[in-house]
Amino acid sequence: MQYLTKALLAACWFMLLTFPVMGIKLNSVDQTVEWQFDRVILLGVAIFFLSMLWNWCFSRKARGIPLIRLPEGLGKGLHSLVTLPNRNTTTRLTSLGLLLAVMIVMPLVSSFYQTNIMISAMLYVILALGLNIAVGIAGQLVLGYVAFYAVGAYSYALLNQAFGLGFWACLPVGGFMAIVFGLALGFPVLRLRGDYLAIVTLGFGEIVRLVLLNWTSLTGGSGGIKNIPGPSFFGQELEIAANTIFIYYLVLLAVILTIIVISRLKNSRVGLALQALREDEIACEAMGIDLARVKLSAFALSSCWAGFAGVIFAAKTTFINPASFTFMESAMILSMVVLGGMGSIVGVVIAATILILAPEYLRAFSEYRMLIFGAIMVIMMIFRPQGLVTVEPRRYRLTALQGGNKGERA
Repeated sequence: MQYLTKALLAACWFMLLTFPVMGIKLNSVDQTVEWQFDRVILLGVAIFFLSMLWNWCFSRKARGIPLIRLPEGLGKGLHSLVTLPNRNTTTRLTSLGLLLAVMIVMPLVSSFYQTNIMISAMLYVILALGLNIAVGIAGQLVLGYVAFYAVGAYSYALLNQAFGLGFWACLPVGGFMAIVFGLALGFPVLRLRGDYLAIVTLGFGEIVRLVLLNWTSLTGGSGGIKNIPGPSFFGQELEIAANTIFIYYLVLLAVILTIIVISRLKNSRVGLALQALREDEIACEAMGIDLARVKLSAFALSSCWAGFAGVIFAAKTTFINPASFTFMESAMILSMVVLGGMGSIVGVVIAATILILAPEYLRAFSEYRMLIFGAIMVIMMIFRPQGLVTVEPRRYRLTALQGGNKGERA
């Protein structure tokens, strides 16, 4: 009975709030008012049932009961699929090989539009994995990550316009310039953390965007920079279709290298220091870890990948302007890291792919697609706040040494 009352109140409240928008239609030609009560009643019925479902889900969550009980075989299959990247088995290698084969063949059998969408998705995978170093592994909340993305893109565009440097010469330069800006941001915020760090990084991102927007003599202002050449293939310029396919394979290779490097980084001494920094800064410093060096390493490594992605983005679009590097881009990349699972490489890759491809494939729903997109994100954060794929904590086990002193432990 309590659920019915809550659902009825929610329905009435929504009907009252939306009545001026959905229930009244003004005809400016005839100067008449049309009352559309059917739409308001339909909305109220929908809200009533959604509220009942919402309360039921929360009641099961409060009692620790799973929302959906999958069959035992299906549940084990899904669990195996999620934990597949953590297994060193033949099945894992076979699955990854099949996935790689599909990705290699895809641009040859799909349309130009599909190839472009996949290039954008893989670029955001690189960006999300780069931000995952600072946010997911090191625990530093960065809200201005798109600034490093812009630095890489404008580095290539400006060097090409001024000195005629090509893509391959500017690719490492773009990464290096992003590292310089990352260190420039890292030094002033060494003693900041949490909300204060987020505010400073947000301001840094806006400063970079405003400089690009107002320094018209160098960046072209809101008009941007156009006619940026794509990457050459052994010195030969390619046509649009061939160039798009070439960029696709280039980005695919960059994604693979990014995953390999970050996977190795997580298990290295630097990666373990970053994870210790995320868990507790005081304990991290007490263990003898140099906090300044670790934080600067996090910003440098994270910004480097954004610089590389920025150079590829400029080569792909052949035109850039400050409108491509707003705060919403930073928020989207951060959403990929949070939804995928903080510190999880597999989860971030899945979340980045979904968040980029879903709006494109939901275009059939027209104006409702972003509403569905936002609702899915809200539900995800309520019922799965740890992300799609959670990172298992590192465990250590002490065992007695064979043949050694009895008091010794490994």
